[in-house]
Amino acid sequence: MTKKILLLPGDGVGPEIVKQAENVLRYLIDSGQLDATLETALIGGAGYDAAGVPLPEETITQAQRADAILLGAIGGPKYDTLARDLRPERGLLGIRNALGLFANLRPAILFPQLAAASSLKPELVAGLDLMIVRELTGGIYFGQPRGIETREVSGSNEKVGYNTMVYSESEIARIMKVAFDIAEKRDGRLCSVDKANVLEVSELWREGAEAVGQSYPNVALSHLYVDNAAMQLVRAPKQFDVMVTSNLFGDILSDCAAMLTGSIGMLPSASFDEQGKGLYEPVHGSAPDIAGQDKANPLATILSVEMLLRYTLNEATLADQINQAVNQVLDQGYRTADIMSDGMTLVGCEAMGEQVLAALRR
Repeated sequence: MTKKILLLPGDGVGPEIVKQAENVLRYLIDSGQLDATLETALIGGAGYDAAGVPLPEETITQAQRADAILLGAIGGPKYDTLARDLRPERGLLGIRNALGLFANLRPAILFPQLAAASSLKPELVAGLDLMIVRELTGGIYFGQPRGIETREVSGSNEKVGYNTMVYSESEIARIMKVAFDIAEKRDGRLCSVDKANVLEVSELWREGAEAVGQSYPNVALSHLYVDNAAMQLVRAPKQFDVMVTSNLFGDILSDCAAMLTGSIGMLPSASFDEQGKGLYEPVHGSAPDIAGQDKANPLATILSVEMLLRYTLNEATLADQINQAVNQVLDQGYRTADIMSDGMTLVGCEAMGEQVLAALRR
């Protein structure tokens, strides 16, 4: 049955990197290896520019009909003065909510060719293979009440901002099951990250982890406070196999883990609903300072296609081919500016994509 893949290029470097990933998908389709069709829709600043909102209704409709979605990047300084509900980031939060994408998978894998690019000593990161599972549709990003209002404080009126961190037992159990399932298929170690010494919501989070863990006797569950977890990630990152955490803490820790690999431009991510439908995207942002200059690294987006094929379309063989192609290109010494080192060949976004295609054809 023909699968539908929706492309959301977005803003900044998004159209450039998605174009290279699209070329990979079209090669697989045109060569008869993948039975799929491609569609394109607007999101983020591009959605606002065209329709006045960061998430047009047509985009939601197309996303709901698609089997998998590939997103580029959103945002840029030109939108910073918009009302909060019109900013590009609301489009990303909106589509996650509309599709029920509650589980975010953020791998931090160090390609051996790039060990020297990490900010940590090679011996600390060589062989790094870490998966962070982040709850994506709850917590402080979506909790109510929230807002900015004027209140009396110490006898005078002033603006007060407030947000609410909320998690239910069912939300916690749902993300824990995903994390335990992944840990069971990997090295059997799961670290749950919280702030249970300060936050009641984290007390419930920890209780939920322990409860779900009773059904996974082959997975060793541990707990860390988020501040210690951040320290441990840069002290000895290979001690972790799978980490699971809330929306806010996962947002921070996954970016921290990404930089252990030498470049955030190398890492893909996936977000799933309860049926396994996924939205895939590179973990880096829209990089407006280099947009349109053919400098962006498309490999994270191409590796997002690899995850899309593996996890949603169940095309493990094609996913392996993409992974091998990326490794071959790195072995040949091709580098974009963010991963460039002495003795390597500097190429732009388009040329890097062409090299991956050439490796696939071989």
